[in-house]
Amino acid sequence: MASRPVNGEMLYLGIDGGGSKCRAIIVSSDERLLGSGLAGPANPLQGVERALDSITTATQLAMVEAGLELRDASRIVAGLGLAGVHLPRLFTVINEWRHPFRHMFLTTDLHAACLGSHRGQDGAVIVAGTGSCGFSGVNGKRLTLGAHGFVMGDKGSGAWMGLEAIKAVLLASDGLGPQTLLSELLHNELACKDLLLVEKMAGVTSREYAKLAPLVFEAADQQDLVATEILRTGGAYISDMAHKLLETQPPRLSLIGGISTRLRPWLDPDIAAQISPPLEQPEVGAIYYARKAFSGLGVKASQSAAG
Repeated sequence: MASRPVNGEMLYLGIDGGGSKCRAIIVSSDERLLGSGLAGPANPLQGVERALDSITTATQLAMVEAGLELRDASRIVAGLGLAGVHLPRLFTVINEWRHPFRHMFLTTDLHAACLGSHRGQDGAVIVAGTGSCGFSGVNGKRLTLGAHGFVMGDKGSGAWMGLEAIKAVLLASDGLGPQTLLSELLHNELACKDLLLVEKMAGVTSREYAKLAPLVFEAADQQDLVATEILRTGGAYISDMAHKLLETQPPRLSLIGGISTRLRPWLDPDIAAQISPPLEQPEVGAIYYARKAFSGLGVKASQSAAG
């Protein structure tokens, strides 16, 4: 905890909610960090109630660290950047939540990540973590690429890599594909193979597949041709996404997410050279969004009174 809140002052909450975890931070009106919290998955596509529970838990943990009580939620202007709410139905469901805050402003996790990466300014961002997607916000125009979810999308992501590894190992087991070091690595990691591997992974979440991505990088480091091809394919897709985003002429482009650092060497060299490090985290971007939206409410109220 960086400092204590002043009694009665306006507070801002930033939420970054994805398929793996939910991060929350609370800051003062002068941008002092007061508290933070971490909870479970908060993608409503994986369950609305679970997402709201995670948001509530992360918020309460941040409030406790900030020395706040539950009634202080009425002083909080909340910005929520969530995965899944690019789908209209889920946006409506979450936006109609009977939240405890003074105001709540909802946007996508991609939009929040972009605002955080560029400190509230125009730019573009690609997320390469459990899933994959891209976003550009330039001159008030937004472009979203991907965000189709696992297994219909997320190419180049950790979950996609894990799935591709399993598919390759099963083909090798049947003698219908090249032998690969991934067979041994997956066997050691999961303690099963062949049909037992199918049984173990059937129905698991994208997070479980993403946990296997480090094995793909490990095998590629040892010159395994199958793993190398997986990374080449994934890197080419992320590079194509970057080229499309750069057509919008963003001032900056950032690559974030759990596998972003390891994936960067597999990108097209011209793309890798244009990537700038993120300036802030997505939860900070959610606060930028909330501040601007709340300020806009004040402007509208003033205009209404003047009219």
